[in-house]
Amino acid sequence: MGCNSKEERRKGLEEELSRHPFFTDDELAERFKVSVSTIRLDRGELGIPELRKRTRAVAQEAYSTLKSLDDQELIGELQELVIGERACSELMIDESMVLTKARVARGHYLFAQANSLAIALVDAPMALTGSIALKFIRPVQLGEVVVAVGKVLKRKQNKYWVHVSVRVGTEEVLRGDWVLFAIDRLDARETEME
Repeated sequence: MGCNSKEERRKGLEEELSRHPFFTDDELAERFKVSVSTIRLDRGELGIPELRKRTRAVAQEAYSTLKSLDDQELIGELQELVIGERACSELMIDESMVLTKARVARGHYLFAQANSLAIALVDAPMALTGSIALKFIRPVQLGEVVVAVGKVLKRKQNKYWVHVSVRVGTEEVLRGDWVLFAIDRLDARETEME
């Protein structure tokens, strides 16, 4: 994607980072066929923060759009959320999440990350999981970073069909299809009690 001038490269850099804010300086340098230090200089001139600060800003924006659950109920760090469309979260597997002997992640952590991401996609004050078809593909090791990506496949009235794929790098480790129900108000039985 080589650009002819500094101005063209900087314009291209701004456009690229607006579409893909998680690109590293190394990836950008390779994409624009320049050195990493040139990318850093360009970012500095354009007032574009480093990856860590960009990630934090995108995550804060995503958390502010959460509707169906509280930010403390989400397992993993939210990276992107477009309610009713797509979402992404990241989870670092630490010592407290692994089986002592096997040194692999306990399945309920991976499930909780994927399930909470699926619920976050529902455009309602509350959402409940109706059913799930889930497949664990391979164990996740201590220290690995798992990235869950969720996508709303279909919506009909208060019912959502969501697919979630969980990966370590490029390798899928878990996938599932959720059917979720959006709840807009208290259950009718609870309302009668008041």
